[in-house]
Amino acid sequence: MEWAEHPQRFCRKCLLSDIKEEEFLRNMRIYIQGLDEDIRTAEDVYQERLRACRQCDSLISGMCRICGCFVEYRAAVAKNHCPGTGKCW
Repeated sequence: MEWAEHPQRFCRKCLLSDIKEEEFLRNMRIYIQGLDEDIRTAEDVYQERLRACRQCDSLISGMCRICGCFVEYRAAVAKNHCPGTGKCW
């Protein structure tokens, strides 16, 4: 499969400090919307996952202190799970 078929998944190899916050948020939403249906979390489950993350003491500025992921990306993939010992989702 060619990259041109999925331009939303093109990596520009930039650091987060190089990206404006609005651009990062836009890119994140585009990436999540571009996930194949067979791997993407259903919207209601995605929102439940994010609600659980918002209540977690390990959430710092959108990142999980346990694994270092951005929780919105992790929650968007159906097979992923909470990395905490309690596995909130």
